Amino acid sequence: MELRFTGELFEWRGPAPFYFIKTPPKITTEIKEIAAAKTYGWGVLHTNVAINKTQWKTALIPKDGAYLVPIKNAIRLPEKLEVGQQIKVELSFDL
Repeated sequence: MELRFTGELFEWRGPAPFYFIKTPPKITTEIKEIAAAKTYGWGVLHTNVAINKTQWKTALIPKDGAYLVPIKNAIRLPEKLEVGQQIKVELSFDL
């Protein structure tokens, strides 16, 4: 299953900066249907992500009724992704 959406990149400042894109409500609903069968532990869900030319595997993090797509600097910097930028995201799940 593949899901596509556009979301804003934001920074969470802790001891080290982390970057995320939050899933919109419609996509969140679709992910929750998948998560019922695929999640482990505290609701984390493995996914494949594609942004521009870069693809990688990560885990979506449930937060405040949505999911956060983590964006590491190893992805963010080469793709020139900036905080506040609207970014097209593709998620795919091995069902």
